Amino acid sequence: MTHPPDDSVDELLSAARTAIGDELRSLTYFTEDEVTQLYLRSDLSRTADLVGFAENERQGFRSQSLYADTQLGDYQFTVRVFENGYLTRVIANDHGIWVTTDSMEMDRFEELASALASILRSFDPA
Repeated sequence: MTHPPDDSVDELLSAARTAIGDELRSLTYFTEDEVTQLYLRSDLSRTADLVGFAENERQGFRSQSLYADTQLGDYQFTVRVFENGYLTRVIANDHGIWVTTDSMEMDRFEELASALASILRSFDPA
């Protein structure tokens, strides 16, 4: 199973906790072929369909090239809004992270995405 190095898992979780605190619900790492949940808050059920989520979030790999060289600049991250919280997807190279959170102020997502992207860029998913 593909997953980031153990010290990177700690770094990713620490960055997410620093950026969003107790609103963090889950943290999931993914590549084109694998998906690994790195963290799930203790008050939540493990019933989420990670494979289904991963299939949707993998579209971000294609978005990176689709949006390349547009006047908008480079693709940075995606935020999905749900009734009970948010999902933020960050992709760097051939791997990504999605984070689910409780409701929170929108400006905190940029800090979250920036911290996670920096860590993802620092290690090779292979």
